[in-house]
Amino acid sequence: MQRVPGIVVFFMLMILSSVVWAEEYQNVEVHKLVTSTTASNGQPLTYLQSGQPEVTALVVHVPPGGSTGWHQHPVPVYAYMLEGVLNVKVKDGTTYSFKKGDAILELMNTLHNGYNPGREPASLVVFYIGAVGVPNVVKEKVEAVSAQP
Repeated sequence: MQRVPGIVVFFMLMILSSVVWAEEYQNVEVHKLVTSTTASNGQPLTYLQSGQPEVTALVVHVPPGGSTGWHQHPVPVYAYMLEGVLNVKVKDGTTYSFKKGDAILELMNTLHNGYNPGREPASLVVFYIGAVGVPNVVKEKVEAVSAQP
């Protein structure tokens, strides 16, 4: 019979400690940006299998009329628009538009070009979920044009 009061005390302590923990964070406000299993183009999200994971975080500024150039990512990339507008064009002609406050689930292993069509700078924070020795960005290979007729 002594086990029952001990169990009751244990659960009471658990409840009280969770109430105290919750009160510590009562002034925190949370806004969900996105929950998804796919990238912007509907491609399923995947993660690298690596014994040496590496996360890189950047703040990227794209001036009005500026662009990233055609590139692709062999690693998962997530971004958050801080200001401005950024259009992302895919080789098939599809264009996605992101504005301040948008979360971006970038395309993986798909050539795309991000450009700022606006008159204001576009800024975003970018998170690469990569691995040591694996590039985060691979620029499009441009074939050299022969000068011969």
